[in-house]
Amino acid sequence: MSTTARGGTIRYWAAAKAAAGLAEEPYRAATLAEALDGARRRHAGRPEFARVLERSSFLVNGDPVGTRDHATVELHDGDTVEVLPPFAGG
Repeated sequence: MSTTARGGTIRYWAAAKAAAGLAEEPYRAATLAEALDGARRRHAGRPEFARVLERSSFLVNGDPVGTRDHATVELHDGDTVEVLPPFAGG
């Protein structure tokens, strides 16, 4: 697996958006785990952010990550990672 960092966008939805204080931000990472670790560092001053990530599901370019180890989910230039917290009533 390549370890070259790539750039893309992380989009936050619902409670993740509120916890991050923004709708989206860029990332530079080779894997989903690296992208999420970077987001945790950037939002370290917002403790709710890490809690929301723990409960969230993730999509990469619209494809569900599911239970795959985030360290094995490679990212490519231009990818979009979506952070989907649990939604009430669904």
